Amino acid sequence: SIHGPWVDCPHNPIVHTRSADEPWWSRGHATAVEGPAGDWWLVYHGYENGFRTLGRQTLLEPLAWTADGWPRAAGGTLARPLRKPAPRSTGAAGTALSDDFSTDRFGTQWTFFSPAPREMARVRREPRALVIAAKGSTPADASPLTMLVGDRRYQAEVTLEPEGGAQAGLTLFYNERMFCGLGFDGAQMATFNYGEEQRWMRQPAPARRVRVRVTNRDHVVTFHYALDDGPWVQHPWQMETSGMHHNVFGGFLSLKIAVHGAGTGQVRLRDFIYRGLPA
Repeated sequence: SIHGPWVDCPHNPIVHTRSADEPWWSRGHATAVEGPAGDWWLVYHGYENGFRTLGRQTLLEPLAWTADGWPRAAGGTLARPLRKPAPRSTGAAGTALSDDFSTDRFGTQWTFFSPAPREMARVRREPRALVIAAKGSTPADASPLTMLVGDRRYQAEVTLEPEGGAQAGLTLFYNERMFCGLGFDGAQMATFNYGEEQRWMRQPAPARRVRVRVTNRDHVVTFHYALDDGPWVQHPWQMETSGMHHNVFGGFLSLKIAVHGAGTGQVRLRDFIYRGLPA
């Protein structure tokens, strides 16, 4: 009966992290699933040791049954993958994450942060471009367009065209209280860190179009930008993001790539390119 009586499993807790040296932390409260071949698995989530910024990731562990009917986790520390990892050039999940915006990837790759009931009314499609109506005044209240990241090291870049008083920007975004990145309004460049604009870093950046690149190597983040058809320029401030995670800011979220359009007018997005980087 579901109502008992119950006997405590002698192996409890069945799934947990036993040592700070293990590769996965906060393992637990798994669901047991029977596979198509009669094999059994535990499905749950955990944080990658040293990379809480990636959020809670889904883990799959083999489950074994003892002779007297008790379940036992059989995957050890999960230090080795069950199969060869996907090529880094396509992202950790094996999905081609670069996007020329010729197809609809909302709900599978892109999503608005904290969307209002009619948030998709902001979106308009053009040939190989995505146009988003501006909202709010900063990345914090602009409901930025976000994308999950599964790699420890990656690079992403996008072309942005702000119009009608909009500020267009590329950030790494945890939530409305913590993000870092750059914003461009056609006349000036804004720098964001610690969840707010660093106004002392404002500088002229006259351009109708800007290409922005973010590179994240083990939490050390570098931004580059190119105004119109000009050369790449490295932003002078490298940023460190290892503390941008749930244990500091709550919410069970992850540090995502985000594009925002703040103020008035609209922002046009073109040619998003994502690369997973080697160690």
